Amino acid sequence: MIIIRKMLPEDWEQIAKIYKEGIATGFATFETNVPHYEDWDKAHLKNCRFTALYKGDIAGWAALSPVSSRCVYGGVAEVSVYIGEKYRGLGIGKTLMNHLILESEKENIWTLQSGIFPTNTGSIKLHEVSGFRYIGKREKVGKLHGVWVDNLLYERRSKIVGTD
Repeated sequence: MIIIRKMLPEDWEQIAKIYKEGIATGFATFETNVPHYEDWDKAHLKNCRFTALYKGDIAGWAALSPVSSRCVYGGVAEVSVYIGEKYRGLGIGKTLMNHLILESEKENIWTLQSGIFPTNTGSIKLHEVSGFRYIGKREKVGKLHGVWVDNLLYERRSKIVGTD
């Protein structure tokens, strides 16, 4: 029922809609507006962008962004996973995350990291069942609508890439 495929530029309208739904929750991102595709495109790795199709509809997406432009961090990426409102709780996030992990390792990415709001219990659970470990809490790391928000840092180290 769930099909994962590469994200296409023409998917942006649906991707942006799902992103907007995540923004509306108040606990998915510090972003308050969906960026223009060109800006989003520049900020994310080209080879690790996927959409999840559920009964033919784009139900969610996942993508990686580099954590730094410094070459020493070339194998470290930040995870974004968003699931549309009406598709949450169907296992789409887990399917997307598993696919993202496999594909990231093919791209020689040895560390995936995520910053998660403490109130985003669904994302925390998804990361934990996907092999991420809790690293620590960054207190008041950013403001959202004028309020300081903590961020929990999770990471997953590959067992097959970057082990030597």
